[in-house]
Amino acid sequence: MTRLLGKCAVVTGGRQGIGRAVVDRFLADGAQVLACGRGGRGDLPEAVHWVRTDVSSAPEVQALLAEAQEKLGSVTTLVNNAGIQIEKPVTETTDEDWDSLMGVNAKGVFQMCRAFIPVLADGASIINIGSISGNAADPGMALYNASKAFVHGLTRSIAVDHGPAVRCNAICPGWIMTDMADAAFAVADDPAVAERDALRRHPAGRMGRPADIAALAVWLASDDAAFATGQCYTVDGGLTAASPLNPALF
Repeated sequence: MTRLLGKCAVVTGGRQGIGRAVVDRFLADGAQVLACGRGGRGDLPEAVHWVRTDVSSAPEVQALLAEAQEKLGSVTTLVNNAGIQIEKPVTETTDEDWDSLMGVNAKGVFQMCRAFIPVLADGASIINIGSISGNAADPGMALYNASKAFVHGLTRSIAVDHGPAVRCNAICPGWIMTDMADAAFAVADDPAVAERDALRRHPAGRMGRPADIAALAVWLASDDAAFATGQCYTVDGGLTAASPLNPALF
């Protein structure tokens, strides 16, 4: 496929999970891709440029920007996917937890946008990975919930302040089966029961896959989405559409 032919994308947190699915799909659709993360590149395809980067660090973000300009030239697409999760309520959350999670999930997205917006190609697309947890709180994940609400608000502000030169949208995944989802289920009194209950609440009949998010990211990065900006797109298999009195439970 060549839907993204001529596009040059930077994807944070691109080694695994949703980020990896985005990287693979962008490559398949013809884009050049530079990915980053705090560790090694893992088994990413050789075609992917890799830069070890902590997005919570302003100097490292600037180094990433320089590398992206050198390797890709004009950047047309920025996908802010890097994120971490801490399973604690407010009263158990430490200052170190705040610095760690908000540094990546909130400050990191902000710093990437601040650094890249001035050099993005005209008509470029920023895609931020938010969450349904930014709209309705998951129990025991106070900082994560708050960080994703920040991402949603920042997305709208960037669209308003920097359009039409830049389009900015967020994808808000529901339960996507990654290591982060496994960790969230693990804090339940009975993780297996919690996962079965969550599954029954999905009208789509299954949990999400990273590829489900990548499919929407391709559209948002493409010229087909030229009139789409300032939106937060929920992709959750219908989870949040249902009443708490879900017929599937009876």
